Amino acid sequence: MMNLISDLIEKAKNIQTVDLILKNGEIVDVFSLETFKADVAIYRGYIVGIGQFESNEKAIDVSNQYIIPGLIDGHIHIESTMVRPAEFSRAIIKHGITTVVTDPHEIANVSGVEGIKFMIDDASNSIVDILMKLPSSVPATRFENNGATVSAQDLKGFLTYDEVIGLAEVMDYPSVVNVEQSLMEKIEMVRKKQGIIDGHAAGLSDEVLDIYSIASIRNDHEAVNVHEAITRVRKGFNVLVREGSAAKDLLAILPAITEKNSTRFSFCTDDKHLDELIAEGTINHAIKLAVKNGLNPLIAIQMATINNAVCHGIENKGAVAPGYIADLLIVDNLHDLTIHKVIKNGKIINVNSTLNYEQVAIPISIMQSVNIQPITKKMLQIPLEEGQKANIIEILPGKIITRKRVDHVDIEAGCFKSNLEKDYVKMLVCERHHHTGNVGLGIVHGTKIKSGAIASTIAHDSHNIVAAGTNDEDMIVAIEALRNMQGGLAIVDKGEILAQVQLPIAGLMSDQPYEMVVDQLLSLHENLEKVVGNQSQNLFMILSFLCLPVIPEIKLTDKGLFDVTAFEHINVGI
Repeated sequence: MMNLISDLIEKAKNIQTVDLILKNGEIVDVFSLETFKADVAIYRGYIVGIGQFESNEKAIDVSNQYIIPGLIDGHIHIESTMVRPAEFSRAIIKHGITTVVTDPHEIANVSGVEGIKFMIDDASNSIVDILMKLPSSVPATRFENNGATVSAQDLKGFLTYDEVIGLAEVMDYPSVVNVEQSLMEKIEMVRKKQGIIDGHAAGLSDEVLDIYSIASIRNDHEAVNVHEAITRVRKGFNVLVREGSAAKDLLAILPAITEKNSTRFSFCTDDKHLDELIAEGTINHAIKLAVKNGLNPLIAIQMATINNAVCHGIENKGAVAPGYIADLLIVDNLHDLTIHKVIKNGKIINVNSTLNYEQVAIPISIMQSVNIQPITKKMLQIPLEEGQKANIIEILPGKIITRKRVDHVDIEAGCFKSNLEKDYVKMLVCERHHHTGNVGLGIVHGTKIKSGAIASTIAHDSHNIVAAGTNDEDMIVAIEALRNMQGGLAIVDKGEILAQVQLPIAGLMSDQPYEMVVDQLLSLHENLEKVVGNQSQNLFMILSFLCLPVIPEIKLTDKGLFDVTAFEHINVGI
């Protein structure tokens, strides 16, 4: 390290011999929230000078353009993009995202340590820097069946990897409150390595937030309104403002952000499907949306760069300053962020190239993760008595939290029957890891499904099979399609498979180039309109979160309907 520093110092004294000079740019200063005109000198991937330098053959004129730091996504699950890390990298670089902090707990819940190792190995081929937080809660809760258990001892060896920087979202809050030994071991292990511990504090009380902070959990991406955001800042948390496919919290939180407290806020994606990512990006989209709705562009860029770096303990990134890694964007203006050049580690990137890389072999066990018993109509019946009310999962648009609705439902032959006028349809979660035969059943409101069924092996966080539909026959056909593909997404109507996307890597990701996956997803959403009609929400993403029993208010697992507030399973009928 001293040799590198010595070399950089020498070049700082002799700018004419550097690798690249950006001339006459308007630099965005994320420290003082101002801009100024200067040249930027780059050597060995680092910024070695900011000032006025003589032009030479290594200089590029960027007059009338802004130089901003490469964007950092503070929290994303790459598995939710449905492509492997190296392909995700190819897709994201053109949007100016040069670093992401990811939590591989999706694949860990299916394939355990082997899945984590695959993600790290595949990420080593990425042009974007993919930094990992180790999964803290695998399984996420004891109220469902997942594919693996990951202990502190299992994780210990990963702390020697340079790209591993902490412990990912701690969602099992009862284990924190009760000082449960296995989770405390993970927290202490990471603290000793000076790693950063991420929170997952959805709907938690002030008292539990205090306990989280005492446990060295100092950031959270689950604030959904101004009050929750300000409360977290006052308790010392960094607030990651989430704008993904299902959870869109940015506009609700935006009024909480001021010039006085802006350093405590940063942007993240959490979960975003690939077709949306390609169309609008991730963190760049958050910047543009925030600015369009009144946020100072300099604060928005600060939130997308240096704030994320500081929040996660990432050194030498997130700013245009001497000694910082030269991950830079050249943009036209600070409102629409039209990108002219992406500079990664001091080199100008051709973002439209194929970016060929050597593919990492995928373990066979990860490719064979859908293990289910045959599903019959008898297994899908929800018994109810005439006049009996039912607990119903109500989808809230733009949120991954749900509301518990209680209402009378239609009954036929002593069992629940879908009511399309009321938008009440059946939902199931089928265990897919260990042949248990578990099928959890519930009623959901808000899917807008008018006919047929949809099914997916993406079902946070245990990733069992989730399906919703108007009739049992189509739901069974959709589930069988997932078994045949060894994971993916499917739409069925009148017994016909209208569209499907194959995701054989743990039932979560494709092994194909991202361009092919985007085409499949576009076809999927076109066909979704045939069974749903006018669809403004990402229904597959929403469905996947209806299985997450750590997010209020009511969810469905393979063991049945789950009341998150009471933290216990409940019956469908009341």
